[in-house]
Amino acid sequence: MRAALSEARAAFDGADVPIGAVIFAPDGSELSRAHNAREATGDPTAHAEILALREAAVRHGDGWRLEGCTLAVTVEPCTMCAGAIVLARVARVVFGTWEPKTGAVGSLWDVVRDRRLNHRPEVLAGVLADECTALLDEFFQAHREHR
Repeated sequence: MRAALSEARAAFDGADVPIGAVIFAPDGSELSRAHNAREATGDPTAHAEILALREAAVRHGDGWRLEGCTLAVTVEPCTMCAGAIVLARVARVVFGTWEPKTGAVGSLWDVVRDRRLNHRPEVLAGVLADECTALLDEFFQAHREHR
């Protein structure tokens, strides 16, 4: 989670919400890292998780399957990201702070643990939640002041 926080902080000065994601291989080595780039790229799918999944799929060497991999992300994934996590066969999702408005790993929905799906990753929530929440609070406070 510290690596994901570091990635989120790297994006703090931009227009994108500072969310960071890192994917680790089954052996614990880092495969990819990314931060939100939706505003920077004009791409509605450029969430940190999606960008990290894309890069990890290229590097992991098993096509699109990320079996045995762990995704660490600073904020609970949304529906789009949760669906991509399931489809990529990620083994573990570790996230920092809950997102009650859009979260799809237990808050608003629980896409990743839906029993109707053929893959359900393990979930560990609330890791370094205070630090992840503080980063978001700082970002939104700064944006409100600049309006």
